[in-house]
Formats: sequence, C-alpha cells, structure tokens
Amino acid sequence: MHKSSTLRFLRKTLTGLAVSGAMLSSAAQADVILHAFNWQYDEVAAKAQEIADLGYKKVLVSPAYKSTGSQWWARYQPQDYRVIDNPLGDTDDFKAMVQALKARGVETYADIVFNHMANEAAQRSDLNYPGTAVLNEYAASDAYYDSITLFGDVSNGLFSGNDFHGTYDPNGPQCISNYNDVGDVQYNRLCGAPPDPGLPDLDSNNWVVEKQKQYLQALKSFGVTGFRVDAAKHMTNYHINQVFTDNIKQGTHVFGEIITTGGAGNGDYDNFLAPYISQTGHDAYDFPLFAQIRSAFGYGGSMNALVDPGAYGQALPGDQAITFSVTHDIPLNDGFRYQLLDPTDEKLANAYVLGRDGGVPLMYSDHNESGDGRWEGLYNRTDIENMITFHNQTQGRSMEVINYSDCFLLFKREHVGVVGINKCDAGQDVWVDTSAEGLWWYRNYRDTLSSDVQYISSQWHNFYVPGRSARMWLME
Repeated sequence: MHKSSTLRFLRKTLTGLAVSGAMLSSAAQADVILHAFNWQYDEVAAKAQEIADLGYKKVLVSPAYKSTGSQWWARYQPQDYRVIDNPLGDTDDFKAMVQALKARGVETYADIVFNHMANEAAQRSDLNYPGTAVLNEYAASDAYYDSITLFGDVSNGLFSGNDFHGTYDPNGPQCISNYNDVGDVQYNRLCGAPPDPGLPDLDSNNWVVEKQKQYLQALKSFGVTGFRVDAAKHMTNYHINQVFTDNIKQGTHVFGEIITTGGAGNGDYDNFLAPYISQTGHDAYDFPLFAQIRSAFGYGGSMNALVDPGAYGQALPGDQAITFSVTHDIPLNDGFRYQLLDPTDEKLANAYVLGRDGGVPLMYSDHNESGDGRWEGLYNRTDIENMITFHNQTQGRSMEVINYSDCFLLFKREHVGVVGINKCDAGQDVWVDTSAEGLWWYRNYRDTLSSDVQYISSQWHNFYVPGRSARMWLME
C-alpha cells in the first residue's frame, strides 16, 4: 500500500474530526449496567459472583414494592411503596441481594415508578391505595408485614383520591390523546385501548412527594446507589425535582426514561428530553443515539451517522447518557417492536456501544418475556462478555475515528484499542498510518471477539474487518 495523496488527505480529514461532548471521557461513570429484567432478587444474589466476574459494575433490577400479578408489566403497577412484596421477592430478599452484590463490588440500581399507581378499576372504583384487599392481607399477617415494612404504618392507607390528578370527564378519567402536548402527556393517564381507564396519575402534592422521598431514602439505606426513573416523560420536572432532592441524589446515579425517535429537532426531544436534562441535571437513556444506530444499520443507511452524532445534537453528552442497543420496552410492547434491530446488527451495535467512549452502556437480559429468545441469558453470552472486557480495559481512554465509509467504521481508544465494525457483506481492508494514529509497533493487537491478531511492525497497517462482523482489538 502506497502513501498516496488521497490517503494522506483522508487521514488528515478524519484526524481532524472533533470528538463531541457525546464522546468525551466519562471514566467516573463508564461502567456497564446489567439490566436483570424481571429476575427474582434471590436469583440476582445467587449470580452475584458470576455477574462481577463478567465485568458488570452495576445491576438494574425490576421495581421493588408491593405489586401483584405474574406478568412482567405488573411490576410497573405499584400498589404500595411501604413494603417490598411481589413475585420477585420481599424486603428481606431485596436487602440480601444488595448485600450480595456489594460484597463483590457491584452496585444495585432500582427501577422507580412514581408517575402512577396500579390500574385496579376492574376490581374497585375508588383510588385508595393499597386498597382494602391489600390492607386486609397486611392485617392477616401483621407480624410478617411489620418485619418487611420500609417506612410508615401499613395498618392505614397510603394514598386516596385527593392524591391523583383530577382530570376527569363524565365518561371517566381523561386518557392522553395528544402525545405532542406536554400538559396532556404529564397530567393525564396512560391508557390502553378503550374502554381501559388507564393508570391513575399521581399528583405532586406534598403528601405524595414526602412518601416518594421516604421510599427512596429507604432504598438508599439498604445500599442502592442508582435510580432509573420510569415514565419520566409523563412527570413534570417540578415533581421530579421535588422528589429527587440534593440529599437523595447525593452519592446516587439518577437517569430517566424519556422515549424519543430522534435528537435535536425531534418533537419528543425538544419538548421532553432536552428540558428534562437541563432542568433536572439527571442522566437519561440516549434515545437520540439509538435513532442514529438504527439509521446507520438500517437498509440504505450509512455508518457515517455514527462518526460523531453528538456534534449534530443526535446523541446526549457522554456524561449524561445511558447507551443501549435495546431496552425492555422495545421487544415487549407492540408499538415499539418496529425499532428492533436485525439480530446481527444488534450485535454490531453492541460493539459500538461497548467500544466507544461516552455514556454508561446498559445490557438488557431477560427470561424470554418477549418470546423472541434473543435476550434470554444475554448477560453471559460470550460476545457480550468479551465486549465488556474491551470496554473495561479501555475505560477513560479518549476516542478518535480513524476511517469510515457507508459500510464500516474504524476508531481507536488512544493506543490501547482499535474497533472495526462492518455492516456490509463484503470484507473491508482499512489501511492505517500507525505512526500518525499513535498505535504501538511490535505489539499484538488481539481481537476480543475472535482469534484474529494484528501484529503492527510498520507505518502502514491493514486492519481487515470481515463482512457483517466487528473486531475489538486490544493491545497486549
């Protein structure tokens, strides 16, 4: 390969590409989260050592409070914050899980549902929570429930009709009708198809805020260090800021779920995500970056969409981003399944998410609630384990794109690692000026995903990336 003027120009052009805020080093938080979706708490505890050995630093578990029903979505319908009692376990199981993880250097993140309470309209017409049936259950086993109470007096109710938004019409509660209207989205109910009356929408009055704060403080006292704010799009930032005070946020990582279909210029981003980021200071799921990932790997898409998406407002700043290739909502809700990536593209997207600098990667692993089988046991899949190895060994190293085309992207993490991703069928030869890029000579760069080894011994080196594959080379 000759050092042609074309290649010199290409190298200089690519070297000059600025790495945006979305790709800035975030070493303090750049640890991989395992989303142990719908796992029982004792299962997480039993696998604590394995989880640590795989390289995860944090585990996000499903919502922990009083809820009933075996379906996964029942965990997102709280009945009472004051006790942890649901099919995943109780307060004692939860505490034991947190301690088991902590003993192995892994933190516990809790999934928080504060927008609404359970839809129990089929059983009763009132809005008293946890309701007469649950209070009777508490009374029948008072010693047990007293032992697992987080705060308060469970002989009395928690919320009443005065604690919910009063947007009602003669035919029943008001469901969200216009998802572009901020007031509609944040003050009315999330509903299914008619005649579903939806999820009772909590008001941000002083009583509700105080109970929600007490719940968070209880989880923190057990050792929880992170909170995922479910349905943050449907809560006012005022409500969120009243609950997540400086005292509660101290020593914790808080991030919200605000689903968007793009970044700057997208209505969901401009109306919901951007205000959430700026007004709360919390982190958030990087749905803008996910939209770029879908664009890049989609039919007719180009990998140049992933060169520097943050420069165009199409990725969150790296120190406020939770990055992913799939979340639980996407396969489990018919309305979002169109966002699923092709299985091979999803593996390539994982190499991008775990190979890049910026954001906290989240890996979703379930028990096949979707029926697809793709994410069951993903947490210990060999390719995921090896990608996490690359991530952890390059943590804190800056990122620079070396070369790209419609088909491939090649970037480095200083001199320590090189990532190549090729979405097309044909293999790609990518010649690199190793001197200009600062890669070390007379060293092996070993791919964590295959047996491929690149021994660099001259200025120009060819990094070959087979079709429909990724390479994550680490310097030995």
